[in-house]
Amino acid sequence: MAKRLIPSLNRVLVEKIVPPSKTTAGILLPEKTAKLNSGKVIAVGPGAKDREGNHIPVCVKEGEIVLLPEYGGMNVKLGEKE
Repeated sequence: MAKRLIPSLNRVLVEKIVPPSKTTAGILLPEKTAKLNSGKVIAVGPGAKDREGNHIPVCVKEGEIVLLPEYGGMNVKLGEKE
């Protein structure tokens, strides 16, 4: 199993955040809150180059919280984490 995935070019590795289904007081939350697709950026590639060869950096940094599209990206599962 891979110890660390390193994205290439302008790719970003995001760990999906699973929202809690209960509060600390034990109140059950509705399912609508579970459908919010957000994640934490784990790794970022170095960026891409345009036609002239200029470097275009990626606009997100490691540790930022981002919203994920409903249909997009590629799911990768390592151990228990998705």
